[in-house]
Amino acid sequence: QKDTLTCSIKGLTAKGKRASNGFVVFKGSQAVAEHRPSATRVKLKREALISSGVLSENVGALVFTMDYEFSSPSAAASAIKGGRANGLTSWKNSQGKKLKDIETTEA
Repeated sequence: QKDTLTCSIKGLTAKGKRASNGFVVFKGSQAVAEHRPSATRVKLKREALISSGVLSENVGALVFTMDYEFSSPSAAASAIKGGRANGLTSWKNSQGKKLKDIETTEA
């Protein structure tokens, strides 16, 4: 079992891990409530997650109500950050090591 990775923004934290086909964000993870004005695709994805009940609106944040698999670490980070994000640099392990550095050492 690989280290759980975290993605933080504005005092909110999401946790997840690499999956065979993408990246799983764990239940209880937090995402920013507001998306960036430029984030049209991310906004649609987040609105779909809210309407399907995967993301629940909480005070000042969105919270994952279940584990949810995204197509990539970047797709997961973008949904959490409310705009385009690089998953290889957004996700870090407990030592603060970025996903891209972890994957380079494991390769």
